[in-house]
Amino acid sequence: MSVETFSPANMFQPTPYHHVAVGTGTRHVHVAGQISRDGDATRIATGDLTGQVAQVLRNTALGLAGAGATFADVVRLRFFLTDASAPGRVEAFMAGIDLVADELGLPQPLPPVSVIGIDFLFEPDVLVELEAYAVLD
Repeated sequence: MSVETFSPANMFQPTPYHHVAVGTGTRHVHVAGQISRDGDATRIATGDLTGQVAQVLRNTALGLAGAGATFADVVRLRFFLTDASAPGRVEAFMAGIDLVADELGLPQPLPPVSVIGIDFLFEPDVLVELEAYAVLD
């Protein structure tokens, strides 16, 4: 495996992700920001953050697989989340991850992850976007 994840002592705990990832390899995989659309550009889970998080993770898995990678090879996930401070938003976000964790083989805890609250994404129905970075041998 080309990625080692860990959380050093005295770093904020508990978290559902590791604080550090070390990637050793020669191939870097960058999956562009994924939104809640299927292969035909059909909107998926309009107005449903949990469903959109699940779909962006599924789309990211497809992008990784296209490069011969899985979530086990990921060194960083970066989510952009609209209206992040709204009541129930964090719970709905985490529910989306939980919904597909087994299906997609998401490591637990996750690799280093950032969730960045923003005002809006490029289309009004898009509630979340996900970028992924992986390293392969």
